[in-house]
Amino acid sequence: MSRTNFENLRVYQLAEQLADEVWKIVLRWDMFARDTVGRQIVRSADSVGANIAEGTGRHSFQDNRRFVKTARGSLNETQHFLRRAFKRNLLTSADVKRLKPLVDNLAPQLNSYLKSIGRDHQGE
Repeated sequence: MSRTNFENLRVYQLAEQLADEVWKIVLRWDMFARDTVGRQIVRSADSVGANIAEGTGRHSFQDNRRFVKTARGSLNETQHFLRRAFKRNLLTSADVKRLKPLVDNLAPQLNSYLKSIGRDHQGE
C-alpha cells in the first residue's frame, strides 16, 4: 500500500508515535482509569494525527491551517490528560521517559508545519 501525502510528514509520524504509545499505556490501566481519563487521552492523542491528515485533504491552505491549529489544541488536551494521569499515579517514570520527548518534539513541529503551509504559494 502506498503512502499518502500526510503519512510522509514527519509531524504526522510523531503524532502517530505519541498516539500509539498512549494506547499501549492506557491498556495497562484498570477499568475505571481506562473508562475515565483513558478514553479522553486516547481520543485527544489520536485527534492530533487525525487533524493533520484531514487538513492535508482540504482544498485550501486556510482549511489546512485551521486543522493544524485544531491538532495543536488536541496536543494541549493530551498534555493535560498526561498531567492528570501522572498526578494520579497512572504513569510510570518509564512511561514519562517515552512520552516526554514525543510531546516536546511534536509541539514545535506542529508550529513549524503550520508556518510552512501555503508559504510557497502566497499571493496566488
